Amino acid sequence: MLSITVICVGKLKEKFYIAAVEEYKKRLKGCCRLELMELAEERLPDSPSQAQVQAALEKESRQIFARVPKNAALVAMCIEGKLMSSEALAKQFTDFAVSGSSSLCFVIGSSYGLHPSVKQAAKLKLSMSPMTFPHHLARVMVLEQIYRAFKINQGSRYHK
Repeated sequence: MLSITVICVGKLKEKFYIAAVEEYKKRLKGCCRLELMELAEERLPDSPSQAQVQAALEKESRQIFARVPKNAALVAMCIEGKLMSSEALAKQFTDFAVSGSSSLCFVIGSSYGLHPSVKQAAKLKLSMSPMTFPHHLARVMVLEQIYRAFKINQGSRYHK
């Protein structure tokens, strides 16, 4: 069974996001071994300088790398990543498995994104859309797409 880790920088506070995450965690139990990790977002002033943002991202990257499972294929969620259909993501899961990756690790950065070192280490840089979404919604969207990918690969009617 595939192991999937989702590392998220920032804590969910809104009950509706928490409820959605819990629903997808429940759905994914039969598909994979899922581990969801929340890391603390570095505190920044209201109008941080670029240097302050980069220092915070670097600090967050150290936390991220400390928690990426050994031998996991790293998937960095970032705006400059590849746009991919749900079917293509499902195929990517199969391709990772065929190439010997039994563990995937999705990383969702803070509201300022991810440090370049995380992006460079990724086997896949993935973008959800050129549109901007609330940062915490990304977690729900990634979990839903992971679930959808499994359902596509199973030939389920979930993906119509």
